Amino acid sequence: MVKRSRIIAFFLLLLLLGGTMGTTIQGILNNIKLGLDLQGGFEILYEVKPANKGDKIDKEALVSTVQALNKRVNVLGVSEPNIQIEGKDRIRVQLAGVKDQNKAREILATQAKLTFRDVNDNVLMDGSDLVEGGAKQTFDENGKPSVAIKLKDADKFRQVTEKVSQMPKPNNLLVIWLDFEEGVDSYQKEALKEKPKFISAARVDQVFDQTDVSIVGNFTVEEAKELADLLNAGALPVELKEVYSTSVGAQFGEDALQKTIFAGIVGVSVIFLFMIFFYRLPGFIAVITLSIYIYLILLIFDWMNGVLTLPGIAALILGVGMAVDANIITYERIKEEIKLGRSIMSAYRVGNKGSFATIFDANITTIIAGVVLFIYGTSSVKGFATMLIISILASFITAVYGTRLLLGLLVHSRAFNKKPWYFGVKQSEILDIAETDDDTEVPTKFDRLDFVKHSKKFFIFSGVLTVIGIILLLTMKLNLGIDFSSGTRIEVYSQSPLNAEELKEEFKKFDLEPKDIVLSGKNSEIGVARFIGVLNKKEISDIKEHFKQLYGSEPNVSTVSPTVGKELARNAFVAVLISSIGIIIYVTIRFEIYMALAAIIALLHDAFLIVTFFSLMRLEVDLTFIAAVLTIVGYSINDTIVTFDRIRDLMKKRKVKTVDDLKYIVNRALQQTFTRSINTVLTVIFTVVALLMFGSEAIRNFSLALLVGLISGVYSSLFIAAQLWLIWKGKQLKKGKLKRKTEKDLEPQV
Repeated sequence: MVKRSRIIAFFLLLLLLGGTMGTTIQGILNNIKLGLDLQGGFEILYEVKPANKGDKIDKEALVSTVQALNKRVNVLGVSEPNIQIEGKDRIRVQLAGVKDQNKAREILATQAKLTFRDVNDNVLMDGSDLVEGGAKQTFDENGKPSVAIKLKDADKFRQVTEKVSQMPKPNNLLVIWLDFEEGVDSYQKEALKEKPKFISAARVDQVFDQTDVSIVGNFTVEEAKELADLLNAGALPVELKEVYSTSVGAQFGEDALQKTIFAGIVGVSVIFLFMIFFYRLPGFIAVITLSIYIYLILLIFDWMNGVLTLPGIAALILGVGMAVDANIITYERIKEEIKLGRSIMSAYRVGNKGSFATIFDANITTIIAGVVLFIYGTSSVKGFATMLIISILASFITAVYGTRLLLGLLVHSRAFNKKPWYFGVKQSEILDIAETDDDTEVPTKFDRLDFVKHSKKFFIFSGVLTVIGIILLLTMKLNLGIDFSSGTRIEVYSQSPLNAEELKEEFKKFDLEPKDIVLSGKNSEIGVARFIGVLNKKEISDIKEHFKQLYGSEPNVSTVSPTVGKELARNAFVAVLISSIGIIIYVTIRFEIYMALAAIIALLHDAFLIVTFFSLMRLEVDLTFIAAVLTIVGYSINDTIVTFDRIRDLMKKRKVKTVDDLKYIVNRALQQTFTRSINTVLTVIFTVVALLMFGSEAIRNFSLALLVGLISGVYSSLFIAAQLWLIWKGKQLKKGKLKRKTEKDLEPQV
């Protein structure tokens, strides 16, 4: 008998969820902050050095510097700056949405030390005598732009003017100097030509007992306003040296945002259609829970006040493909139980119970990689890692508990009790329940495939690939980006096709010789030039202005010092190492050491193939490449865990006495999980291919690395990991060391 109340509850719940999401999503999207790679802006990592000999860079000095930088950022009108202390002597500044990046870079690091001196260069007053925030742009009695300042102590100014006025003429001058950091391309240097520090010299014939003073110089209105702003911001207590920087033009950011969102819509839509076509009713439930999943991620990100970056959007899109894995694992389990002759309700219960441990293990291994990425990654990579971790947690909630709730209502309504077609099962595939027992195994379409028989061929194939990879790496090496090799990277964008020779000629105007120039984009509208050495702020400013006038779009410029380059390379190696160790420990605890070692060898095999592919294709290796490798390290083990989980189940049912018994178990496990392995990776490939075809050029190499890793991951799960475990376990069996585990020992503990 159909329980209509369950169906009514299902649709009421659907209306409630849809209404809540529909009425709040726009507000959430409006609240989410976009990173500098999506709206333009720049990021600079400063090394903090003492301003004077004997000074020390301690926590107090760093905090004071951050406060001074915040004041300067306020001058720029940036609504939500991100200024953070890193380590013992570094400060990272991120400013998104800055219109005039050149001006912003100057104001951030310019010292602007104001001093009042006599003709003998004795300092009589300095910036500490000014009232905080008391400077403003004004006009003198002749209508020329000037800067009005307010002093703290009128009596001190009286003493200074009294001392200067008593000096013999023409030495009765109060000279105002503005001392700038060497190398800063300031407007004062341009205006004052040969005397960049000199502002003005006022003849003092009388004593002034006042706090209001005007600085008159050869200023424009804008220059006078900037000087007032700098004086209000105060002097920096330290020296700042740029060791890493990256800037993105507004047009680049807007273009990347539109392309990546469109790619996401395409990829997610294909996944939705695939799930409905392949799994029917459960697939429809998956579409609902995936929609809730996307909403939840955006909501949590909004609550966290997180900054959404381009890699972050890629992680969100990728997360949809990964989130559907849990659905597939559950649905395949339910289909197996239906084929064994169980009722829909019984298959639903058993399928959910049997899939939980597999889903849990698969998610934990990816979280391990995400946490390591967050700890060792830089800003944009941290954004990717944050989104990845949130995605995994949200997918676990929606795919496990959301699916159970929604699908459970329909199953328990009994409306589909005798309709296996709605669950993707044909009537002809269902076994006679009278002929089945606890040891009955579901026939699959792949029962004729013998995965174990050809294991040596796969080992040889992988060995040959590894040797070729080593030769390629030794001869061709990796095409390291500036993240690891240091230097400068300039990305030029044009509405029309670019020419490498044309770009070289343009850079020659600045006496710059590119190490290489790579053209990309559908019509070669993007040109990427790399240079040995780090360009200074003036060179960057001139180049950005030149190409903006030439092509109508400000280029992206990134610089990495040799010190930071070495650190990033070291951190990348440590990240992969720690992630691998973490997975070994976890899989050992949940399964056994041989499975853990086999899984890690398979993962390193996948990572090495990605590296080999990038070496062969001469693709640039940067930080996003490392993010892709670690994502594959965390994700490709999912298929391996699914296989090992099935091996563990089969070993509970079948006594293992000979190596042939082991071969049978491994073969059956691979045959039974083959559809699941293919479908889980297909859904992620849909999103990655969409990113490759329609996404931004900025994450193209990232997407390529993921695609190669996903394909390699399926191959290693099927033909490397399980086969290695079989060999090691077979040797153990021959030595008589393999003992039958009890069902209790093998039962997964969550």
